Amino acid sequence: MEQGQTPKKEHSINLKDRKTLEMTGIKEVDSFDSEEFLLETVLGYMVVRGRELQLKNLDVTGGEVSISGYIQEVAYVEQANGSKEKGFWGRMFQ
Repeated sequence: MEQGQTPKKEHSINLKDRKTLEMTGIKEVDSFDSEEFLLETVLGYMVVRGRELQLKNLDVTGGEVSISGYIQEVAYVEQANGSKEKGFWGRMFQ
C-alpha cells in the first residue's frame, strides 16, 4: 500500500439464529424502523428486513452495526449504470 493511502475496510456479516445481525464495513445507516434498515456499506447499499428490529450497537468510527429482532431478509441493492447522481431513492423507483 502506498504512503498516504487509507486501507479498504472489510465488509462482513454474521447472522446468529436469525435474531442478531452483526456487520462491519458500514459507512452509514441511512434509515431504519422496526421492519427495515437501509445501510450504506463499503460494497454498496444493503437492506435488512424483518420484525421488531432494533439497532443494538452503532460504532461509526469502526463501521460496525448490530441489529436484533427477527431477521427475514438481507439483500444488496445493485446500482444501475450512471445512477450514482440520482441518489438511492431515484435508483429504487426508476
